[in-house]
Amino acid sequence: MPSFDIVSEIDMVEVRNAVENASRELETRFDFRNVDAKFELKDGVVTLTTESDFQLQQMKEILRNKCVKRNVDPNSLESKDVDRVGKSFKQDIVFKQGIEQPMAKKIIAKFKEAKLKVQASIQGEQLRVTGKKRDDLQEAIALIKQADLGQPFQFNNFRD
Repeated sequence: MPSFDIVSEIDMVEVRNAVENASRELETRFDFRNVDAKFELKDGVVTLTTESDFQLQQMKEILRNKCVKRNVDPNSLESKDVDRVGKSFKQDIVFKQGIEQPMAKKIIAKFKEAKLKVQASIQGEQLRVTGKKRDDLQEAIALIKQADLGQPFQFNNFRD
């Protein structure tokens, strides 16, 4: 029976490269001259630190642009709350990986809503989709690609 897996993974090497490029851009930008601002990547979380809330927004935009250039989907960035520590502002940016239970259920509901002849089972942080025909599986892939679910998905292990 044909099957494939739906996963949500991010290449952390490209994330590291994007953060390093964003740090280099900070050093050359005129509006960040003589400002204590930095990007810090640790355990898949990027911490932005600067002196004002406006500069924090600018830094998020720089990081988003660098991620796009490195083929890291900007939908995978999740901004946490802004912390004010003394005179500086800090914000963590987390990269979403894996398919969480509510998202997996939403995908399965999409398949049922479209009346596709496929079965989906949740396996940890991925979804295994099986069907009798290869065409049904291709319809399922097309459905997920066009649905805006706020997270990037990859399709692998396509087997006949």
